[in-house]
Amino acid sequence: MKSALLLTAVTALCQVVIAHADHHDHEVKKFPGHMKAFEQDTEEELERKWGFEWGFSGINTFAHLKHTKCLTTTEVPFDVAILGVPFDTAVSYRPGARFGPRAIRAASARQTGFRGFNHRASINPYTSWATVIDCGDVPVTPMDNAMALTQMTAAYRELGHRTPLSSSIKHPKIISLGGDHSIALPALRALNKIYGGPIAVLHFDAHLDTWHPAKYPSPWPSEQSEFNHGSMFWKASNEGLIMNGSSVHAGLRTRLSGNDFGDYEDDERQGFLRISADDIDDMGGPKGVIDAIMNRIGTEIPVYLSVDIDVIDPGLAPGTGTPEAGGWTTRELIRILRGIEGLNVVGADIVEVAPAYDGTGEQTALAAAQVAYEMLTSIVKRGLVDMGKVAEVPGKDGKGWKKDEL
Repeated sequence: MKSALLLTAVTALCQVVIAHADHHDHEVKKFPGHMKAFEQDTEEELERKWGFEWGFSGINTFAHLKHTKCLTTTEVPFDVAILGVPFDTAVSYRPGARFGPRAIRAASARQTGFRGFNHRASINPYTSWATVIDCGDVPVTPMDNAMALTQMTAAYRELGHRTPLSSSIKHPKIISLGGDHSIALPALRALNKIYGGPIAVLHFDAHLDTWHPAKYPSPWPSEQSEFNHGSMFWKASNEGLIMNGSSVHAGLRTRLSGNDFGDYEDDERQGFLRISADDIDDMGGPKGVIDAIMNRIGTEIPVYLSVDIDVIDPGLAPGTGTPEAGGWTTRELIRILRGIEGLNVVGADIVEVAPAYDGTGEQTALAAAQVAYEMLTSIVKRGLVDMGKVAEVPGKDGKGWKKDEL
């Protein structure tokens, strides 16, 4: 009897061991590791397995976008280009904005196509109609400002004359990551050739940037010194690049030259509407600023949108070369940018991010990355309007999109 029971127990134990071995063998066969022969995956399977990137991984492109050196590659079409312009040798105070493109790209790491839906606009700009790529940087020389200006203008003209992938737009759009603010001049020179006339400018900044070059006194004056980050709109206006009577400054709060209002007189001859940083309180908040901008510019004329990060108060965005106390909050700027999404933006920039002066939390670069995202969203949404996929563009009341058929 005991022998029979012992035999039964041993038999049962053997069955458990065999079952466990079979189960282990089954698991090994399922796992594509060292226990099976290597089989090459298809490209689709490789993309499924390895194409994903976390926000903290991958090479620094803007929002993990595909990177193409567009200036040397003509066979990759695009609708919107993110373009770094690491130039800062036209500054009047603290340098360092040449490192801005790198910092903004790093700060955009949490933006991805799979997590890019913009709730305020009801679209994901990375997965909508527009093909958006990171075109890398313009290799601007830091040794010769005259040559740098030539290089930047040529780069903008080269990319702006490319044929976009979508047939719904005539020319691709470029969002520049500066660099100092002087990069707006070559952009406007190129846009003037591409669109055949002057462009309205919407300029967010603590400073006018329409300074007469003589307002920068020097015992060693030169014609080349007129190209700087405070006089580029003065030069652009004199060259007929800016649409007088339709352009706007917003967020102003700087000191003026001399003992009178001569800087404002120069500015008025260039046809800008001025909205100071203080005006946001008197105008009832961001909505009043939005209304003033939309009433001035409207929704049809081509606009160059230029955002100097120093429009934000330096307590919130310290990483810039010419900080001015008393600026707008990051939230106020973003709210205004969201309210003007009906503008016909043909080009844009976010400039003057100098990461050497930023905080440990990289708050300036983070703000700039968000500004670029809002710019991209508005450009893509405006494209949907022009394609008839959104029925009605916002009116001048600044109340936003009235009807959305997405």
